[in-house]
Amino acid sequence: MPRVLGTGAYDFKRHRVAEYPVDPTATTTTNVVETKQRSSSITLTEIQRDKLTKIATENWLSNNSESNNISFDEKLVKEIYATELSSLKNGRKPVPLQRVMILEVSQYLEKYLWPNFDKQTASFEHVMSMILMVNEKFRENVAAWICFYDRKDLFKDFLERVIRLKQGRELTISEKTNYLVFMINAFQSLEDEVVSETVLRLAGLQSWHSLSYGRFQMELCLNEDLIKKWKRMIKRESKEAIKRGETFDPLSSVEVKFLRNLAEEFLEVLGNFPEDRSIDDDNEFVDACVLYCERFMEFLIDLLSQLPTRRYLRPLVADVAVVAKCHLSALYTHEKGKLFSQLVDLLQFYEKFEINDHTGTQLTDDEVLQSHYDRLYSLQLLAFKRIPKLRELALANIGAIHKRNDLKKKLSVLSPDELKDLVCTKLKLVSKEDPWSEKVPFLLEVMVSFFEKQQSQKEAINALPLYPNEQIMWDESVVPSINYSGEGCLALPKLNLQFLTLHDYLLRNFNLFRLESTYEIREDIQEAIPHLLAYINNEGDTAFRGWSRMAVPIKEFKITNVKQPNIGEVKPSSVTMRITYSISSYRSHIRSEWDALKEHDVLFLLSIRPSFEPLSPEEAAKATVPVKLGLQYVRGCEVIDIRDEEGTLMNDFSGKIKPEDKKPPKGELRTLTVALDTAQYHMDVSDIAEKGAEDVYGTFNILMRRKPKENNFKAILESIRDLMNEYCIVPDWLHNIFLGYGNPSAAQWTNMPDLLKTVDFKDTFLNADHLKECFSDYEVGFKNTDGSENPDPRPPFRINLPRTLKSNNSALPGNTKSSLDSANDVNMVDASTEKEKLIVEAYMPPDPGPYPQDQPKQNSVRFTPTQVGAIISGIQPGLTMVVGPPGTGKTDTAVQILNVLYHNCPSQRTLIITHSNQALNDLFEKIMQRDVPARYLLRLGQGEQELATDLDFSRQGRVNAMLVRRLELLGEVERLARSLNLPEDVGYTCESAGYFWLLHVYSRWEQFIAACANNEDKPTFVKDRFPFKEFFSDAPKQIFTGDSFEVDMRAAQGCFRHLKTMFQELEECKAFELLKSTADRANYLMTKQAKIVAMTCTHAALKRKDFLQLGFKYDNLLMEESAQILEIETFIPMLLQRQEDGYARLKRCILIGDHHQLPPVVKNMAFQKYSHMDQSLFTRFVRLGIPYIELNAQGRARPSIAELYNWRYRELGDLPNVRDNLIFQKANAGFAYDYQLVDVPDYNGKGESAPSPWFYQNEGEAEYIVSVYIYMRLLGYPANKISILTTYNGQKLLIRDVINRRCVPYDFIGPPSKVATVDKFQGQQNDFILLSLVRTRFVGHLRDVRRLIVAMSRARLGLYVFCRRDLFEQCYELQPTFQLLLKRPDRLVLNLHETEAYTERNVENSSGGHVVSGTEEMAQIVNYKIEQLYQEREMSYQHHQYISYPAVQNNNNEVTANDNAHEIEPSEAMDTGILPDGQNNESKEKQSNGEAEPQANQDSDKKAHTEVETKPSTNENLDEAGEMV
Repeated sequence: MPRVLGTGAYDFKRHRVAEYPVDPTATTTTNVVETKQRSSSITLTEIQRDKLTKIATENWLSNNSESNNISFDEKLVKEIYATELSSLKNGRKPVPLQRVMILEVSQYLEKYLWPNFDKQTASFEHVMSMILMVNEKFRENVAAWICFYDRKDLFKDFLERVIRLKQGRELTISEKTNYLVFMINAFQSLEDEVVSETVLRLAGLQSWHSLSYGRFQMELCLNEDLIKKWKRMIKRESKEAIKRGETFDPLSSVEVKFLRNLAEEFLEVLGNFPEDRSIDDDNEFVDACVLYCERFMEFLIDLLSQLPTRRYLRPLVADVAVVAKCHLSALYTHEKGKLFSQLVDLLQFYEKFEINDHTGTQLTDDEVLQSHYDRLYSLQLLAFKRIPKLRELALANIGAIHKRNDLKKKLSVLSPDELKDLVCTKLKLVSKEDPWSEKVPFLLEVMVSFFEKQQSQKEAINALPLYPNEQIMWDESVVPSINYSGEGCLALPKLNLQFLTLHDYLLRNFNLFRLESTYEIREDIQEAIPHLLAYINNEGDTAFRGWSRMAVPIKEFKITNVKQPNIGEVKPSSVTMRITYSISSYRSHIRSEWDALKEHDVLFLLSIRPSFEPLSPEEAAKATVPVKLGLQYVRGCEVIDIRDEEGTLMNDFSGKIKPEDKKPPKGELRTLTVALDTAQYHMDVSDIAEKGAEDVYGTFNILMRRKPKENNFKAILESIRDLMNEYCIVPDWLHNIFLGYGNPSAAQWTNMPDLLKTVDFKDTFLNADHLKECFSDYEVGFKNTDGSENPDPRPPFRINLPRTLKSNNSALPGNTKSSLDSANDVNMVDASTEKEKLIVEAYMPPDPGPYPQDQPKQNSVRFTPTQVGAIISGIQPGLTMVVGPPGTGKTDTAVQILNVLYHNCPSQRTLIITHSNQALNDLFEKIMQRDVPARYLLRLGQGEQELATDLDFSRQGRVNAMLVRRLELLGEVERLARSLNLPEDVGYTCESAGYFWLLHVYSRWEQFIAACANNEDKPTFVKDRFPFKEFFSDAPKQIFTGDSFEVDMRAAQGCFRHLKTMFQELEECKAFELLKSTADRANYLMTKQAKIVAMTCTHAALKRKDFLQLGFKYDNLLMEESAQILEIETFIPMLLQRQEDGYARLKRCILIGDHHQLPPVVKNMAFQKYSHMDQSLFTRFVRLGIPYIELNAQGRARPSIAELYNWRYRELGDLPNVRDNLIFQKANAGFAYDYQLVDVPDYNGKGESAPSPWFYQNEGEAEYIVSVYIYMRLLGYPANKISILTTYNGQKLLIRDVINRRCVPYDFIGPPSKVATVDKFQGQQNDFILLSLVRTRFVGHLRDVRRLIVAMSRARLGLYVFCRRDLFEQCYELQPTFQLLLKRPDRLVLNLHETEAYTERNVENSSGGHVVSGTEEMAQIVNYKIEQLYQEREMSYQHHQYISYPAVQNNNNEVTANDNAHEIEPSEAMDTGILPDGQNNESKEKQSNGEAEPQANQDSDKKAHTEVETKPSTNENLDEAGEMV
């Protein structure tokens, strides 16, 4: 049985990594070798020569000393801190980033600071240095806490020391910021047992000791349940104080005043911000203060947005009146405070969030409104009784006083003292001791913000445009550019462990998904517009000299219809516009792209107005992107229809035009009817009316489109918004877990009602021994159906499952402690000395029928005990999580879950979701090999065409299959009628066939059964009396023998089962017979007929509205690749159906993935790094401690290669096939080792290069890796068994260029199976992988362990890693893998005497190899082998000429062409590029703008193939052939 795991320090480590360039303008200190101007970041050579590196080598990086023997010098720590970490003035950067990076890479924390930390003796500088190192790890998104777990008790002491760090010491503003960043990181790590236990005390109930007395009274009165809790806490604290012999003084505790002290410290810094608006831009101290204020806002937002910290913090934030003071501060309105003001608004949103803080329940709109009315009523009552001056306010209706301006006006009649008395004494909103209480504007702000009506969150989201406009698009605070470094904060929500409510969850995802889409749209605009070459013509209008594939000038546009608003709304219900443009300047293939526009496609209207004079270099350097582009406005729209020049409708999907009537479009003008965003239109029109703004809709001159696959954001945003407007029904058993609260194991099957008590496992077990192996902790007993013992059991088996299943070490869920901190200790069951009994029923399945097609398909996979445990969990109700390491059979497990589930719950429907079409097709193809009828399978989306099957599983294909099957079955019915001597017209329709079944078939069977009851002693009775014997006369084998009544009766029942299935299928075909339209038939198939429906997560999000309208229903959800799917794209498939009677129908949710491999793709680095948008739901569940089953046997790679990555998993072993199969035992021919790290030094004097940011290349590695590939091809390795991977797109394109030059022109080499990035190759594999790691300065994003795991786990037989050894062997996170790699030589070792692709040499035998010195020698080896090949070909050709001279005379040209097409001398091979010359790699220059040009590569591929095909056909032209190739 499997081991069910939770989370912990080993299971989940935060390790999202991105590469960030160091500021090129950063001043170089004397500690760094003086260099000329830096282009991007410091080099490895500079790092090695740096003073800090030398200090590290001398003190903690010496290879010959263990960490515990290193002598520690506290003075050195103080010196490094004083001179390197705090001496520089960094402005908005609280630390000198280069210095911190060098220290962190040198393992300053792991090998020096932490091993020598002592709670009592560690200095301030020591603790602060550790804080900086931890912050840097979080900035780079690598595992920050893992090094502390060797001494957990001391880790707790370190955190306690951090909490008390400020006692008796005044920190600088940079130190305060760094301290605050550390606390932010700590509160974002609540899944960590030690961290959460320590920091949650700071936001606990004891923090209310620091509340003002009035606020304290008010909070206890509002929450009477807390009074008892408060009294118990006071009693406990006083007892503890007495035990220590101290006087009980709650305010003396650091935890009590920690948050309040932080708030007061922040307000002090905020109050010191100068009022003068002419602050020097270079005032570094002011910048540092601004950064500190922004970070404090982030800190409070984080704490208020998760329930454990919000519950007791919100009253404190209200008591100090942080939001009101921020609104009145000078920074809030200053130009330097733009980000700060956005953060303040976000803080105010979360302070007022619609939730009951103490129960955690979401407030409905009615409850929020009623609460607002109650507050105003109380104020009016108070004013009427005690404040005569406010009589007007007391008697006013609520509608007259709930707006901000109305309230201020009513309160303005009070004097300052009266206002202070009202706010501080009567209402107790703030303390009268607060210095700000003397300020009238502050008191008014507190009153107004407390009593004004807040806009409903639903109203706010519905009023938000779905399309981005130019204002949000270039706002760096919310849509940062790609070079976000992680040093500052952003006005963005975060996706962390917990959410306040489902609405909060949806809102955060909505905002982030919208902004991520905005970023992608912005990049597309910046790519398309420059190609148009806009200018101002003589008439003063905008004109265009150039052209763009994705953008076309607009000839004419006009708003055609603005409909009245719906009831209760102010925005129009719809706005339509007509746009005319010309495609005359485009070639045919681009014209067809524009003509392929269809309904619901999203386009963008742009207003371009360039400056009359070109910008000077100085102006261009300071100008924003919109100014450079001349971009004024951006608006989105959705296509309604498209017409040609004659007004004929194109791309009609409504059925108005019959397919045979469709004609090619006429003319070059196209007219689009589009729908505008009504919310954006209302905002624009309001600005025109109220502010006199320009009419945006009179300025558009460009229409831009995007690639269809990247342009589905609007449908997904609409789905999220629809969910926010609905009463979301997540199943009760999943609700709390989904939000991150409650018992982590509450949704496991052992804690669920309505379990399947008896499970028919069908073909899961291959035999009885297989079953015993899977239940090794039980004494398995087999019985027959009648209860007797079965001495020779054979599958299939039925098992009565106990609620708690045991295994050797741990069990399936059942006894889990219901707390986050017990997550590693899941479901331990005491194993008694005597094994429990497990009774298994071995039954004889009924005869399926006499024909081959009646026989069920059988599983041949021998599932491991862990896989069987996953299958058991998956078929039971509740949440099942399966972690599938590489090669462990995730897909087979998923398919068997579906198979067993179908047979045990045939009436239930299952929805399959995957991230990619490839994974979905793999899953679907394997389902078809199981005993699930094809008529119950349906594949939705665009990928069904790629299914490698003979059958069509799309909706249309299934409908056609049902109609064809109907005719086949009716033909069989007619044949059956003939065999019974009845009229054949009974097979005319499905309905008539149904009557025929009841009247003639079933009745005859009943008569036959009745007759058999009295004749069981007659062996030939069945053979003689079976009524349908003639119908089954065409069976391939004799059905009845007449020797045994029982045997013949079983065969007769099989025949009747065949007939019953046939008429059941006809009954299912009846609907397709009655429904006449294709659409109705397809919808019926999807909503009623199909039992297993498969689609991608993107298709589910796009079509959710359609599914709801059709009444789509399903009971089970299985999600493959769930660790690669965005949170929101995992959530939407759970809600593709409407609830039934207020309850969710979903019974099972099965998530299969691997959080140790790469996460979902998020293009904007800020959303990855700051907002954690790339966190999948699967990963979050693992972090929350929800138990999971981890598959533990891989069958993909050699055991030696698997060791490179299996350290990342618990007990990942090998299946027998990778140990026993001959292919895994033999060595790789031509190579001494099956895997090796190959150190690649500088090539032509350089290592990595970056023609543009993030576009990293390494020419030496590219040439080396291609030479090795050529070497493998010359030995005879198949090209389709070799893949070349790299970690950067720039290197991928460079390698492709080298391959096009050195490999493609030659038939005996050719291109490899694939050249791809590691990220794109996830989920794929090949026998041999050549891997280029590219970097020579910094490790880069390979430092993300998940990327390393993917890279190491793609190879089955051979893995060769080309990289810079000195760089990667020092990386702390990668050491488990690189220590193994470096046990072997770091120079490639070849077996040159092996000349074929197969060898008898054992894989352990690595002797007698030749060590390759580097790139140049590898090229010489390849050159020599090519020369040998040419000599062999020449000799073969001469021999052929000698043997068949007459044939040559008769057909000389043909023979020469066939044999000598690639006969090129080695010297010519050098000229044509087989050998590296370092001069032909054009991709470095080609990518100077940092953007990939796949089209160019495709063109070059085509060109290469064309040139090979047109090679000359005579020996005289051989030299010309070499030159041409």
